[in-house]
Amino acid sequence: MGLLPIILMFGVLWFLMIRPQMKRAKEHKKLLEALAKGDEVITQGGIAGKVVSVSDNYVHVEIAANTEILVQKPAISTVLPKGTLKNA
Repeated sequence: MGLLPIILMFGVLWFLMIRPQMKRAKEHKKLLEALAKGDEVITQGGIAGKVVSVSDNYVHVEIAANTEILVQKPAISTVLPKGTLKNA
């Protein structure tokens, strides 16, 4: 009987903290695998641009005309809908 509260607390911890974090990590990994040339993205630093090329670990992002930066793939936080940056 003394172990029951510990087991219940672990179950609550699992469903409220660990499981959602694992789900977010899985979705982010899926997003990075689907990254392709021409996608419009936002980095974790807040830089918005268009993907020029994708390699195994890095992404070339065009942030202005003739201005490209090299970022690590995990630094990409969001893929925007097509045409979002043309209106900005």
